Amino acid sequence: MKEMTAAQLKQMMQTGERVHIIDVREDEEVAFGMIPSATHIKMGDIPERMSELDKQKTYVIICRSGVRSEHVCRYLEAHGYDVCNVIDGMLGWDGELV
Repeated sequence: MKEMTAAQLKQMMQTGERVHIIDVREDEEVAFGMIPSATHIKMGDIPERMSELDKQKTYVIICRSGVRSEHVCRYLEAHGYDVCNVIDGMLGWDGELV
């Protein structure tokens, strides 16, 4: 499984690279802030919303600390998606929030 840190993600975004971020935290967690370009799909909703994802794109998966996102990455990888886990999650994010 591919992995990156929140700092690496921030650097990619700052260089203008197109990044497809999926935030798998719960509603009450994202209420405190989310990475501006991220799409919110709760971990439990991933199986029924997988059809919204494009297997030709790479998705960066983030949660609070990197554990749930790792599980989601393993699940999506098993279904043929290209994913990358943010190993330190939102705890490592020091960038802008919306």
